[in-house]
Amino acid sequence: AYERTCRYLAKKSNSVFVSVGYRLAPEYPYPTQFEDCLAATVHFMRIAEDYGVDPARVITCGDSSGGTLAAAVTQAMTNRKDLPALRAQILIYPFLQGARFDLPSYEQNKGVPVLLRKRTLSLGLKYINKEQSLIDEILKGAHIPRDLESKYEKWLNPDNIPEAFKPRDYQEGKKQSSEDLSRLLKPFLDPVFSPLLAEDAVIAQLPETFVLSCEFDVLRDDALLYKKRLEDHGIKVTWCHLEQGFHGII
Repeated sequence: AYERTCRYLAKKSNSVFVSVGYRLAPEYPYPTQFEDCLAATVHFMRIAEDYGVDPARVITCGDSSGGTLAAAVTQAMTNRKDLPALRAQILIYPFLQGARFDLPSYEQNKGVPVLLRKRTLSLGLKYINKEQSLIDEILKGAHIPRDLESKYEKWLNPDNIPEAFKPRDYQEGKKQSSEDLSRLLKPFLDPVFSPLLAEDAVIAQLPETFVLSCEFDVLRDDALLYKKRLEDHGIKVTWCHLEQGFHGII
């Protein structure tokens, strides 16, 4: 599905392009996908010069769940001392957090194809092999442990989203925490699944970033919130917003 897109990008950017055929859930459970992408990145950086590539000019890139993986790999690479730092990351309408599904973009676009709000949750649950019956409780935020609520509020507060992106009648949902559900859905809050929830010490080490968001996309605000977190730590961010865009437009 992506070969023509990758060929096009390689040609237009005059770059060596490595497309990772990572194994898929549910046959290969989370976090196999992240581990495959990280292994491929490390391997390529070690042999980059064999392909005429400067290992100090490697960029990670992905769209949608591929954007999640690109962001997670980039975060993991900040701790590597045996390889050059990544030059940049390109995140195209990425999924970046599994904590809040009541952000303005989720409310505005919950019924917009192709990525309806409930479909987003359904795919996330399939990814970690959990029951679909949990969707309604997740929408209420019941999977967020009480001791983490204030921490996540700092990073995911709708106040961090520009007013122009909020409907006039927008109201935050009421939270109902459940200890059982938070234990069951702990992967939803893991930075590998939700890169937006990484600690400040990790965010501060990230490279220059390009992020693309679409107006008619439930994931729009993930991009806006991540952009703010990066900029708050002095990371250079180039942001492209498609006012008529929708998820999957690439």
